[in-house]
Amino acid sequence: MGADHSIEKPVIFFDGVCNLCNASIQFIIKRDKQNRFLFSSLQSDYAKLNLPPSFTEDQNLQSIILKKGNKVAKKSSAVLTIAKALSGVWPILYVFIIIPKFIRDWFYDIIARNRYKWFGKKDHCMIPSPELKSRFID
Repeated sequence: MGADHSIEKPVIFFDGVCNLCNASIQFIIKRDKQNRFLFSSLQSDYAKLNLPPSFTEDQNLQSIILKKGNKVAKKSSAVLTIAKALSGVWPILYVFIIIPKFIRDWFYDIIARNRYKWFGKKDHCMIPSPELKSRFID
């Protein structure tokens, strides 16, 4: 898919070289039975064209971002909003939205800062399988 600014499905932006992030995307895909989400790495041209520049700078690649239309959720808010749309028991996690954002994001940031150390890093972005390619935006 190209840089289509009129995409109606929510797009999940993620760090394409992060092992934890890639595993999280695979987790979401398996539980997104209605194919509600599209995916794009924060390193992609699509991200650079559709997110504020500060979101795609190297030092800011520590956040998962959920964008639907003009609305953008980051960090723990994005994670909880995504969980709310998944199949199974995962929507119950949305109850944690009542915890103030600064507290939720404090925990999120600890994981984000240590994700390469704890889970490793790839040399390049994940390449989706042919059957999943239509859900990824370059």
